[in-house]
Amino acid sequence: MLNSGILDLPFSSSISAFALDRSRSTQSANKLVVVFLRGALDGLSAVVPYSDPQYYSLRPKIAIPKPGQEGGVLKLDGDFGLHPNLAPLLSFWQNKNLAFVANSGSPDPTRSHFDAQDYMESGLPGVKAGSTGWLNRLLKELPDNGSPVRALNVGTTTPRILQGPIACATYAPSNRKKVSAIESPYIARAFEKMYEDRKDDLGQAFREGMEARATINEKLSDTMTAADQGAVQANKFSGFGKQVGKLIREEPKIQVAFVDLGGFDTHVNQGAAQGPLANNLNVVGRGLAELANSLGSSFERTLIVVMSEFGRTVKENGNGGTDHGHGNFIWLLGGPVEGGKIFGKWNGIAQKNLYEGRDLPVYSDFRGVLKTTVAEHMGLSQKQAETIFPGFKAQENLRLLKG
Repeated sequence: MLNSGILDLPFSSSISAFALDRSRSTQSANKLVVVFLRGALDGLSAVVPYSDPQYYSLRPKIAIPKPGQEGGVLKLDGDFGLHPNLAPLLSFWQNKNLAFVANSGSPDPTRSHFDAQDYMESGLPGVKAGSTGWLNRLLKELPDNGSPVRALNVGTTTPRILQGPIACATYAPSNRKKVSAIESPYIARAFEKMYEDRKDDLGQAFREGMEARATINEKLSDTMTAADQGAVQANKFSGFGKQVGKLIREEPKIQVAFVDLGGFDTHVNQGAAQGPLANNLNVVGRGLAELANSLGSSFERTLIVVMSEFGRTVKENGNGGTDHGHGNFIWLLGGPVEGGKIFGKWNGIAQKNLYEGRDLPVYSDFRGVLKTTVAEHMGLSQKQAETIFPGFKAQENLRLLKG
């Protein structure tokens, strides 16, 4: 049975009680790292419900074998286990610094990578008019320590999540694929806003040009790259953990950091204990472990959140892969995490319990997971927390941190 982590305390009480024990200096010292896995990670291959026989009947080719078998899952508890390539994270689970939130994600039903990523980064599901990202709104509520590197972005363009009035420093991996300007999500959105209401020939030419580009990319089997929105492929950035950890450790005024990794759109030949997804999970597992270790003593003050835009179908498709789904798992790693637990509501994967009969449902809105957790970790008041995810009223009060 999962640990719901739900208290009867109202959100305001939990935040105000926590805030009494946190000073502004603590706010400045605590850090948040968000790792976004673009393309929609198959959460059921990462956190495997190995005790459910339907998992194996629905996934005859791509299921991860049971514990003890060759290529088998690494047992977390009596129901769930880690993909074997996430082995570097097992010690963090055992030391109670790693947790997962099952059936979590965005409540918006879209299966579009572009829209789903946009909504999770803006923190405004279903709203396309938002101009700032929730990490930038968080920065606005944190003390200004006067540093030009309060926010660290690993990438070549400012991602949606960090767009806003607070500047961020960018570190661009040298092996990153060079993309054209129009492939930048920010620039593409700006052009779309310019031309979306135009009824003249110029507006029509723009729309046709963008449609043609998308079609050509698809015909060239570049859909995975499109789903990544320019993010470096995970298997080409194996050193992200050491590099990001070193930057944070040596620049203590960094308050938030963002890393995005691509390559998780696994429609074809996904693989099981071995294969393309396994290769990417190997990078993620080692990278997160190296990030944690590279942080040194800062690990105790750092919250690492791992997210993806949505999950994938419970049943494998005819191409040995999975298609766009809905619910997923959010990962939490760090010294402050109440680890060694899987939080949230889990009803298994019987078809009657699935979203639209095919996907994991979303019982825990990602905003509910983050709002309380980030506010507590960064020492925010209820009023400040409301500005990060405006208009959102949590239906549950997940408590995922120690203390």
